[in-house]
Formats: sequence, C-alpha cells, structure tokens
Amino acid sequence: MARPMWSGSLSFGLVNVGVRMYSATEDHSPRFNQFQRGTSDRIRYRRVNERTGEDVEYDDIVRGAHLGGDEYVLLEQDELDAVAPGRSRSLEITDFVPGPDIDPIMYESTYYLAPRGEESTTAYALLRDALRASDRVGIATFVLRGKEHLAAVRPYRNVLALSTVHFADEVRDPDATLGDEPPPRTRSDDKQLKVAEQLIESMTERWQPEQYHDSYRERVDELIEAKRAGREVVEEAAPPEDTKVTDLMSALRDSVRARSSSSGGTGRRGSGSADGRRRSGGGRGSGGAGGRRRSGGERGSGERRPAAARKAGGGRAKRTKADGGAKLADASKSELMDLARKLDVSGRSGMTRDQLERAVRRAS
Repeated sequence: MARPMWSGSLSFGLVNVGVRMYSATEDHSPRFNQFQRGTSDRIRYRRVNERTGEDVEYDDIVRGAHLGGDEYVLLEQDELDAVAPGRSRSLEITDFVPGPDIDPIMYESTYYLAPRGEESTTAYALLRDALRASDRVGIATFVLRGKEHLAAVRPYRNVLALSTVHFADEVRDPDATLGDEPPPRTRSDDKQLKVAEQLIESMTERWQPEQYHDSYRERVDELIEAKRAGREVVEEAAPPEDTKVTDLMSALRDSVRARSSSSGGTGRRGSGSADGRRRSGGGRGSGGAGGRRRSGGERGSGERRPAAARKAGGGRAKRTKADGGAKLADASKSELMDLARKLDVSGRSGMTRDQLERAVRRAS
C-alpha cells in the first residue's frame, strides 16, 4: 500500500473530516543513469561548496533568496515553516463551483483522499455523494511541501479526488507568451470549416483512456532490447511536412474520404458495421445477396471469364497474400504500428504486437 503524502482535516462548513492524501498517478517515463562515453564510469552529482570545492552535508544547506547582484537573504527551514499558512494541517473548502467552470489549463496534479479512521467514513461519504448529486467541485487551500496550494475536491468513482489548481497569476497570457508567432485572428474559410467539421465528426470516438499507450516508451524498450540482442536499430520516420494553404482543402477532403472508406461508408468509426453494410449496399434488396445476383446476371450475359483465367488469378492472389503475411510476421511492433497508422486502424495504440499484426492483416 502506498504511503500518504499529507494528512489533515478536510472541512466544509462546520463539518470536519479526517483525511489522508495519496498520489493518484505515477510516472512511467524511461529512466536512465548517466555514463561517460566510451567508459563504464557512472556520472555522479554532488553538493559542493563553490568556493572551497568541498562536499557539503544536506543538513548544512540553507535557502537563499536572491536580491539582485551578489546580495542574498539566507533563510532556515524552521523560519519558512513558521510563516507557512495552514500549519494545523487544515484543508478548508471555502466555495463550491460547477466543475465545467474550471478550465483544464488550471489543473496541475491529482491525488486521492481517503478517510482517516472509522469516525471519518460517514462524513467522507456524505461529502462525496453530495458533490456528485449537485455536480459541484469544492475549492480549498492547503499547504504541501512548504507551499500553499489551491485545490479542487471532486468525486471520482468511489473516492474523493483532490486536484491542485494553478493560481490565476501562474497561468501565462497566450498573446504575451507567443510573442511574434500569435495565431491568426481572421475567420476561417466557410467551405474549409465545413469539411474540417466533417473530418472531426468522422474521427469522433467515445473516450476510452485505456486504449492509449505511451508509444515512445514502448519504442525505447524495443531499442534497448534490440541493442542488447545486437539487432539493427530502425530509426523513426521523419515527421511530415506542413500542409500548404493551397493544398488545405484537398487534404481535408482526402482525409474525409479515407475516414469514410475505413469505416465502411458510415463516416464514423465504431458506428455499427451492420449499418455500414446497409448504407454501402443500398438496402436489403440491393446489397449482400442482391449484389451477388447482379454479378451473376452479368456473368450470364456472356462476360464470364474462362475457368483457366479464374484459376490463374486466384493463384496470384494467394501468393500475394502469403508473401504479405510472411512480411507481417517478421515485422517489429514499431513497423506494425506505422502500418496500422497508415491504414487508420482504430485502437492501435492499445494493442500488443500480435493484435497489431492481426489488425493490419484484416485492414490490408
């Protein structure tokens, strides 16, 4: 079980709930040690006195606030603790606001709150259920690691989640930040906008976070395994060039067509394969068996291919399929991912290598 990062009292009105706070997320980014190139010597970082070059113990280090030039004010940790707000470990909800009112750019990190002891469970459940029923988020402040944080408390599944929130002055103004590269303020072309909306609609999916994976981390793992086994390392393809203004409309239309064809003519992925077959086939009388009857009628009118030609054509198809299957069987996961991306395979980021191979076979 994880260790709590913070423990205190969550209050709303005159109700107090003892809670413990745990990190809700974990970082799975690739981690490396540093070595000097050409050697097996590790690189170490030390706390060194700049003037003497001698090592300094952690307990002998104090904070220094820069005043400009060579002037600093030195501060001990107990002096910082003395002026820190909320030393009583309180997490006081002062306001309740609608959740959608908080722009996602304001959120920072998320934690889970757990009731601290049996006596806190009833009040904890009451706050959780009341927030869910009212569709509100509790706004509070608390101190963590020597800094005061603004926080949003909300229900998540069966627990209370706390997300730290940036103060308003911590969010940069986009116009000032982008400087010489501000986005255009002109209105988009109506025709391009309509086609872009069609493309967005065709790419709209139900949010399923488990289908997205860190593909870079997977490629790093493959690189490590390849180098360990002495295999050739395949480099990532260069990013595509920016779409030119003159090609924008054709790129949008080609994208919509590609999405429509990949979804069976429905214009949306995951909208029902049966419905897609009905649309493309033209209904019960004109699709499926009806389509086969028309083909049979055409063959009956004197356009049937000779048996030898049919047999030869079938042989070529079988050989091509076999060759492609062999290539897919030998492909790495990253190569299969690239093929799946080109074929617009839905859910590819969440697939294993074998699942990718099967999906690419079907899409091909």
